[in-house]
Amino acid sequence: MDGAKEMGIRNVSSICSLTKLDEHDLSCLPEKPRLNIERQRSFDERSLSELPTILTRESYDNYDSMHSPCGRSCIDTPASFGGNSFNPHPIVAEAWEALRRSLVYFRGQSVGTIAAYHHASEEVLNYDQVFVRDFVPSALAFLMNGEPEIVKNFLLKTLQLQGWEKKIDRFKLGEGAMPASFKVLHDPVRKVETIAADFGESAIGRVAPVDSGFWWIILLRAYTKSTGDLSLAERPECQKGIKLILMLCLAEGFDTFPTLLCADGCSMIDRRMDVYGYPIEIQALFYMALRCALVMLKHDGEGKDCIERIEQRLHALNFHMRSYFWLDFQQLNDIYRYKTEEYSHTAVNKFNVIPDSIPDWIFDFMPMRGGYFIGNVSPARMDFRWFCLGNCIAILSSLATPEQSMAIMDLIEARWDELVGEMPLKIAYPAIESHEWRIITGCDPKNTRWSYHNGGSWPVLLWLLTAACIKTGRPQIARQAIDLAETRLLKDGWPEYYDGKLGRFIGKQARKYQTWSIAGYLVAKMMLEDPSHLGMISLEEDKQRKPLIKRSSSWNC
Repeated sequence: MDGAKEMGIRNVSSICSLTKLDEHDLSCLPEKPRLNIERQRSFDERSLSELPTILTRESYDNYDSMHSPCGRSCIDTPASFGGNSFNPHPIVAEAWEALRRSLVYFRGQSVGTIAAYHHASEEVLNYDQVFVRDFVPSALAFLMNGEPEIVKNFLLKTLQLQGWEKKIDRFKLGEGAMPASFKVLHDPVRKVETIAADFGESAIGRVAPVDSGFWWIILLRAYTKSTGDLSLAERPECQKGIKLILMLCLAEGFDTFPTLLCADGCSMIDRRMDVYGYPIEIQALFYMALRCALVMLKHDGEGKDCIERIEQRLHALNFHMRSYFWLDFQQLNDIYRYKTEEYSHTAVNKFNVIPDSIPDWIFDFMPMRGGYFIGNVSPARMDFRWFCLGNCIAILSSLATPEQSMAIMDLIEARWDELVGEMPLKIAYPAIESHEWRIITGCDPKNTRWSYHNGGSWPVLLWLLTAACIKTGRPQIARQAIDLAETRLLKDGWPEYYDGKLGRFIGKQARKYQTWSIAGYLVAKMMLEDPSHLGMISLEEDKQRKPLIKRSSSWNC
């Protein structure tokens, strides 16, 4: 903490910021039984429950209409100054120092953060580039710390890259495609700087990133909510950028589902992992990006047409995901009893899923109380695996109903050892093993069982879990996960991921000082300290799209 003292600590109380929020409090949310989680009244819980005003459950949904009332987060950072009654963890100052070391500059302006800055003797590969998805937690950290210019520069620079001609071999990508990453090149002879962008032509497997455009829209909305500055989103180039991204997704074709058909490796899971088809991560991000775009697009000629198409797609996507991707104990039992070969409009087994294809592990994994959105649904196929990012985004975007959101939290508590273990959080569960692993991954040496994207534990997911916990009124779950991470992250050198069933071992190919591991931790800490930050990344339930489907059966157990 000496480093923090030298830089100075700002004297701000989280309670002072929260009391100004009037009707926005979390303390009134219904308490649910905690399974195998030791409850301790940490600072974040007390700051929520001991406020002078007690508010209603409905007020909790209004985070969408808020931005943080403080210029900076109320947690101590090296950019702050003064004293603070809150005693931060000693690694917070170290984390900020590491995050700032990862900054990338282009012609004197910071435009992002590299994926990892400590390479040692390892091959650099593309870890020295600025990835769109990787920068999101870094961007949120800077926004929460009152440093929006970095985020604005990044948004504008990647928007310029969107306008480039994009080719892989002799095939031209869609005009709206966003890059997976970019790199600043320095020419010491000519003394000029240029940017090289990767739209998938250099990626492993040569797959274009479907998620980059969605994250860009989500981050633009986060910038707007944090700063209150509407002028950036209203710029003609930003309006055009949003429309170009969505034109790629809203175009009519042969699809019979409102979900997006995707290839393996098009998102955070960027290698062959049997997520082709309609992966939950992409569908949840798609839904959130549509909702963010809806509030940022102008109601002019082109904008009005785009808004109408977004509204139509949201209604269909909302119903499809809540109806067919949701799984709890009752739904699992129904699928187990499905009849097959039903040919009519009244078919119950609409995707002709064969009950014998249900994996054995799911029967023990599914608790009586709890549920989640499964990994994939397509004709004759259900991927029952748990994917953390997709389920957390489903909560934050309100793709999940309030009851479904609470059921996801129930599942995490009930299956803490499997999904959190000793280092949060499992990107996917369970791992693919043995013959199945050989067939599905093509014997991928990086995605061996319980490693990397095949059941590895990723600290970056802390920020998503924390945001979901705050939105559902369960901050103690996030506190428990952060406490686990703090015991090792700094000591281990901020690894990219951990291996093993419990996440006990540093990943065999994990890079040290992985920027989004650092930023994910900081964002999680700052959101617990000042939950009003949730407004940047959370959307309240759209009353017009409230479904006519019953609440999760797990909620009534």
